Amino acid sequence: MGVRLGRRRAAVVVAVFFLVGAVVAGCGGAGSGGGEALRGESVVALLRPKFVLPVRDGQIGVSPGDPLALRVDDGRLTGVTLLTPEGDPVEGRIAPDGRSWRLGEQLGFGRTYRLRADAVGLAGVASAELSFTTLAPLERTHPWMVPGDGEVVGIGQPVAVQFDENIADRRAVQDAIRITTVPPVAGAFYWVTNREVRWRPENFWAPGTRITVDVNTYGRDLGKGLIGDNDIHAGFTVGDATIFTADDNTKTVTVERNGQVLRSMPTSMGKDSTPTDNGVYILSDRFDRIIMDSTTFGVPSSSSGGYRTPVDWATRMSYSGIFMHSAPWSVGQQGSVNTSHGCLNLSPADARWVYDNAKRGDIAIVKNTVGGTLSGLDGLGDWNIPWPEWKAGNAGNNR
Repeated sequence: MGVRLGRRRAAVVVAVFFLVGAVVAGCGGAGSGGGEALRGESVVALLRPKFVLPVRDGQIGVSPGDPLALRVDDGRLTGVTLLTPEGDPVEGRIAPDGRSWRLGEQLGFGRTYRLRADAVGLAGVASAELSFTTLAPLERTHPWMVPGDGEVVGIGQPVAVQFDENIADRRAVQDAIRITTVPPVAGAFYWVTNREVRWRPENFWAPGTRITVDVNTYGRDLGKGLIGDNDIHAGFTVGDATIFTADDNTKTVTVERNGQVLRSMPTSMGKDSTPTDNGVYILSDRFDRIIMDSTTFGVPSSSSGGYRTPVDWATRMSYSGIFMHSAPWSVGQQGSVNTSHGCLNLSPADARWVYDNAKRGDIAIVKNTVGGTLSGLDGLGDWNIPWPEWKAGNAGNNR
């Protein structure tokens, strides 16, 4: 039984063969039959499907992180197969219009793949086959991100992307990171170490802002042959605006949430020989119990300025060792005299309240102490770097 073509398609097919016939019949007199056939074949060749392939046959060193895709001109794809060295199919998808195909899963490092594509067009069918081998890096680096996916954070939380190796090409990392916010908010990158880049806006986030981060470093050269070995995709939300203000003039920590005062707590901050730095701090980890050990900062615990003290309900304010924590031994001095090595000593009840109510990214502001200003490179002092300096960035200043 014959196949019945739709009128439009049948008309196109007739037109194609009419064109081919016209070229053969109308291009020369006696003795030119070979030329006529050649010209007719040329027209048919023009109308056959033509593949635009993503790699060359036999190519070595293809990045497995590149968006592998192919397309066909003058035709539609009827099938695309990508096989692993073991012969297993790799996931991919032909577009609804049949004109392109895109890889649907990550390729591995140092693997040889075989690709076949088939297509049909007005002048018949065509196919293409090739093989290629992906990059086999000598050195890789693994990224991770803070905050975590689904987390609710405070208004001061930056996007922090960290690596387990020093990064030689900071610009390559920044180009691999895409940050989307709702509502739209402009921001900028700044490197706090050779292994960690931060991104933040000029001012604190507005509560309710949603941030999506895509770190697309898999298979990318991040400088001197160091290759990213995975991608990260995460989203987080900014919660209530909670700010802790520690004023040495009153030796009190005042807590505001969305502009309303929630709590006022007496404190004893760093004594004059070990003052608490002024400035803006980003709250991070919380511990129900932790050992404060001066040896982690190069001061022997047995020395006159040393210590090794277990404390409860500790909320980290800086990487240099400043916490808000329970200090029952200094309750008598809290609100009147500074006695600590730099931490904000609180009563057990107040320290437990901070532990229960603070979240990552909440802001603490310390003011009017005899100390200096918390370094912007402390790790939790980002907001102490002036915006013009932060916005200018330091991608070219590997330290």
